[in-house]
Amino acid sequence: MPKVKLTDTTLRDAHQSLIATRMRTRDMLPIAEKMDEIGFFSLEVWGGATFDSSIRYLNEDPWDRLRALKKTIKKTPLQMLLRGQNLVGYRHYSDDIVVKFVEHAAESGIDIFRIFDAVNDIRNMEVSIKTAKRMGAHVQGTVCYTISPVHPIPLYVKMAKELEEMGCDSLCIKDMAGLISPKNAYDLVKALKEEISIPIDLHSHCTSGMAPMSYLFACEAGVDILDTAFSPFAWGTSQPPTETMVAALKGTPYETGLDLILLTEIKKYFEEIKEKYRGILDPISERIDTNVLKYQIPGGMLSNLVSQLKEQNALDKYEAVLAEMPRVREELGYPPLVTPTSQIVGTQAVLNVLMGERYKVVPKEVRDYVKGLYGRTPAPISKEIISKILGDEKPITVRPADLLPPELERVTKEAYELGIVKKPEDILTYALYPAIAPKFLRGETKEEILEMPKSGNGKSAPLPTEFRVDVDGDEFNVKILSAGGGMAISAASGQERPKQIDGSITASMQGMVLKIKVKKGNTVAKGDVVMVLEAMKMENNIHAPHGGTIKDIFVKEGNTVSAGDALLVIR
Repeated sequence: MPKVKLTDTTLRDAHQSLIATRMRTRDMLPIAEKMDEIGFFSLEVWGGATFDSSIRYLNEDPWDRLRALKKTIKKTPLQMLLRGQNLVGYRHYSDDIVVKFVEHAAESGIDIFRIFDAVNDIRNMEVSIKTAKRMGAHVQGTVCYTISPVHPIPLYVKMAKELEEMGCDSLCIKDMAGLISPKNAYDLVKALKEEISIPIDLHSHCTSGMAPMSYLFACEAGVDILDTAFSPFAWGTSQPPTETMVAALKGTPYETGLDLILLTEIKKYFEEIKEKYRGILDPISERIDTNVLKYQIPGGMLSNLVSQLKEQNALDKYEAVLAEMPRVREELGYPPLVTPTSQIVGTQAVLNVLMGERYKVVPKEVRDYVKGLYGRTPAPISKEIISKILGDEKPITVRPADLLPPELERVTKEAYELGIVKKPEDILTYALYPAIAPKFLRGETKEEILEMPKSGNGKSAPLPTEFRVDVDGDEFNVKILSAGGGMAISAASGQERPKQIDGSITASMQGMVLKIKVKKGNTVAKGDVVMVLEAMKMENNIHAPHGGTIKDIFVKEGNTVSAGDALLVIR
């Protein structure tokens, strides 16, 4: 009888961590039957960023993927990662959407729901937990693990007991940044084992290099399940390797009982698949990054930070931003750094450094977080920060979703009016991603090209000189020009750059014009929001610096602008 069970994450978290969630369903199905033979506790195949990536980049329906895997995998439970009230999106959805989504996911093949909340606010997990239980699914309640002065072991134990009382069938310690040390893993699992009776699963990432050792210490403390991934998609910012853990635990009291020969056959398949995706494998995500121990920032967040600073031509500010992040995190009540709180803290730290004045620019998401719309923060936010960001407005104290009116009827009507509903779940896809779903559901999304095209003689075709590149939702036409033996890359966003004009309001950073709130000839007062820029995945309001009349507008919605570009003139 195996002493420790394994959940394999290759088909979800592993490729999300290493190749930006780009694995296609057609690369999963040929090996799914063999994976089903192994005897895993579960296979994590859905949720997280798989939903967004499927419709945004792969031109695949995530619901079809789930049904296809369920048809092939007959014995092993299929598992998904669900962000509580956020489901698989980036904001809180109304209760009726949450209920409908969980019901449909269970009907379509999800057996185990791993449910978490970014700030560990159980109120944001209640509706999805109750619905999954009602559907007869296994619910794995989750605590997001982080290190801070307000996250002692008794706090996690208290939350775990509440989750067990709510009917959760197992508990997951979700260490998304790879921060848990061997000693902390032992102490936490031991403390939990003394207080709860449901099985405990430890989920970690190899970002800091400690995860395999922490897994062994967790075994000694009595952990029941460990999360691993097949070795070609393991290590780095992904999970410890499945085959390695099976071999390491052989002959110990924690033996998994899994067949290493069969595991090695499956590994060979994934080696070939990895080569296919080599072009989008970021070397940063394969490395051990001990910076995570100093700044407590997940690896994916660090690489995202580098790309944000490059975008703003401010890579020289990297160290300053790293030093600012723990400060912002402390001021915002020490949230665990996981989607979406990692973006909230990271972007505010970048803005504080770039603007030269702390909290001079505050994105909508940061304001909503301080207002309490993401849930109760682990530690109180300082009064000074609240008044700086909210002014006289008071933060909310109720469960955030209590303030959301039902949405299902409205989005159903909208989806039918847009003519994008072919099957019931299309309404849910639209409800979650109203900006990108219509294009996908109309069949207008093109699948990203992975491999170099072959020419007629079987050799690789010459390198193209023009590309269309998508950077976090912004499309650029990129042309490669010869530059005296070297190569120079020029990027244009398909529109002329607005010229700087005396008295014009300029963009303080690179971004996309999301909304223009005024028209030529409109009168505005000082402080009015005239435009919304999306920069670093956050919305930033542009305010009128003085009252007057809108004389000129130099940009359109959807345009990309650089720091210093003229946006409009108020006379």
